[in-house]
Amino acid sequence: MDPVADGRIAADGRRDYTLLLALFNTGARVQEIVDVRPCDLQLTRPFQVRLFGKGRKERLCPLWPQTAKALRSHFAETHTEPGDTDPLFRNRRGQPLTRFGVRYLVHKYARLARRDAPTIGAKRVHPHTMRHTTAVHLLQSGVDLVTISHWLGHASVETTNRYTEVDLEMKRAALAKASPLSELDPSATNWRSDASILDWLEDL
Repeated sequence: MDPVADGRIAADGRRDYTLLLALFNTGARVQEIVDVRPCDLQLTRPFQVRLFGKGRKERLCPLWPQTAKALRSHFAETHTEPGDTDPLFRNRRGQPLTRFGVRYLVHKYARLARRDAPTIGAKRVHPHTMRHTTAVHLLQSGVDLVTISHWLGHASVETTNRYTEVDLEMKRAALAKASPLSELDPSATNWRSDASILDWLEDL
């Protein structure tokens, strides 16, 4: 095979890994992630990303060290400068990835994952599935619903107290609890029998 083509495929794979890791870490809506610019990222401690949600409402989301490391590698490989103001994730032609491009990538890797994880079966996996998965992971890690709602930029949740302020430090504490390397809290699974939480997950 053409070594240049092989390298391009490998580079695409590293970009895709970084994109999917960022999606899972942040629980971002797909449009929020394709809109991320290098200038929205802080890849020195404390690691964080600025996301723009519906109505251009801004929120900060902390990043795992693994996510920051992958993003720094992506910066280096694509010769990206931290202050750049163009969208970070691009296709082979150098154009910004679109929502449809991300949807294609998620479907692609879901198909590949079925080889090693047959339990995925015929389930439909799409970018919004990643957002749902993030919410469930945070719940399983024992993070409270109010913090998760603010994390995801889900302002219309009935269970969110209008007077409760969730600052970035609270989100960082949640991040530590929900690290991919952390042990899940076995006592934190009672949410599965809570109809209001299940309805909330459906509404994400």
